[in-house]
Amino acid sequence: MEPDVFVYDTTLRDGTQGEDINFTAQEKIRIALRLDEAGFHYIEGGWPGSNPRDDRFFDLARDISFKNARLVAFGSTRRARTKAQSDKTLNALLDAGTCATAIFGKSSDLHVETVMGNTLAQNLKMIRESVDFLAAAGREVFYDAEHFFDGCKRNPRYALETVKAAVDGGARVIVLCDTNGGSLPNEVEEICARVKAALAQWDSANVVKLGIHTHNDCGLAVANTIAAVRAGASLVQGTINGYGERCGNADLTSIVPILQVKMGLDCVGEKNLAGFRRLSRYVSEAANMTPLNSRPFVGESAFAHKGGVHVSAVTKVPQAYEHMDPALVGNRRRVLISDLAGKSNIEYKAKELGIDLNGGGNGLDAGALVQEIKKMEHAGYQYDAAEASFELLLKRKLKLLAAPFEFESFLVTIRKEKDQPCCSEATIKIVVNGQERFTAAQGAGPVSALDNALRRALRRFYPDVLDAIRLVDYKVRVLDGRDGTAAKVKVFIESRDQENIWKTIGVSEDIIEASWQALADSVQYPLSKVSAQNTNSGESECTPKSE
Repeated sequence: MEPDVFVYDTTLRDGTQGEDINFTAQEKIRIALRLDEAGFHYIEGGWPGSNPRDDRFFDLARDISFKNARLVAFGSTRRARTKAQSDKTLNALLDAGTCATAIFGKSSDLHVETVMGNTLAQNLKMIRESVDFLAAAGREVFYDAEHFFDGCKRNPRYALETVKAAVDGGARVIVLCDTNGGSLPNEVEEICARVKAALAQWDSANVVKLGIHTHNDCGLAVANTIAAVRAGASLVQGTINGYGERCGNADLTSIVPILQVKMGLDCVGEKNLAGFRRLSRYVSEAANMTPLNSRPFVGESAFAHKGGVHVSAVTKVPQAYEHMDPALVGNRRRVLISDLAGKSNIEYKAKELGIDLNGGGNGLDAGALVQEIKKMEHAGYQYDAAEASFELLLKRKLKLLAAPFEFESFLVTIRKEKDQPCCSEATIKIVVNGQERFTAAQGAGPVSALDNALRRALRRFYPDVLDAIRLVDYKVRVLDGRDGTAAKVKVFIESRDQENIWKTIGVSEDIIEASWQALADSVQYPLSKVSAQNTNSGESECTPKSE
């Protein structure tokens, strides 16, 4: 049974045109497998013949059997003075060995006549003959009508003629492209409806699908895609996390949940949708891009609540401040702690962490902790942006933290010689499982040196955990610039392993001390989880590993 809307992913081709986005052929294979697992119907792998990486990708893909998706090779129509049979691009598409191919052609008279220096009639012939050549070879052909919406506004009759040429050639999907990303949803919906009506006249067998490909230059890529579906499009193109050229492509991590949850249209199924947050994180990791917290549906902040009134309401009735169940896309509700927090925030976070605020004779309750947090926030701490530090603080206050190590001292030296870069060295003294560890290390800067020294001191005890931890981001903020170089600063560190991301904070008039606080917490946080697991399993707090 066919889905209501087919999902066509172009992360591996159009997504790689985004600034700072680059995948190796092997990474593209791994991402393609994850997209296939997510239930996507088409995966555009790249442009064979355009670069060695894409050629290598299609070579590797020959030995892979995808469960759900059809792999698509992308290219262009034949050149103006070349026959389809001898065109290098079209033959490279066939050589890629995919069941489906996608070619783009010009649907705007501006591009045909002014940019390409071609004639309108010759362009139609190029489109029809290119599609016919690929279809005759048994390929499912997608025709991407480039600049269609801009072309339709300039010359609607000719824009439709380019689509008719592709249909006559045997295209099975006509994809209307808002290439410049400047169209508005009402324009997209009206033009798509016009094309849909024309397709009904040309395609009596009703086998040609209408697709949509939008860019985000006006921040409307997702809205324009939804508008196209409302007008009859049954295939959506986009990328994971919206990666793409300029401002990016339409983000499938938003489009698919909207179609499936909000509009009730079958796309990838509920089970696959529940893995969208993991898929988003996986692709951002492969692209070496920091995940966007505010990304709808799958972002860290998508279901985060900070105000005490909001938290109080959402704990009673989630629909009060949540538009859907976060679990549907594999996300979760988060309650943030700050000076705006109320008792409900603290109680919710404690419950989330499995902590009984009034148990164990600790003498603290939610109200007292709220006041403590407000004092800390007034001093410069910002726990809504550093939840790992808050969890450690809470467990320390309640004497529930089995500290993986105890800090004793550190010394940092920085040497600068003429015409030479700075050289930093750090020595630290910590106690682990009753053993004093005194280590030294160099680094690219003082924080790097401290990080290297701490890791060296702990490596004997937690080699596997330390190998997985890496720093993602380091930020310094001045609290009040009026004090000049003596101003208090707060340092944020974001860290991650294969599964999780956590954020920590340090505050001090000394930037090195603030950095150490955030750095120590960033290591304490994952190690405390291991300590707790070992304690629960009957092992010692820190089970030493062999050197």
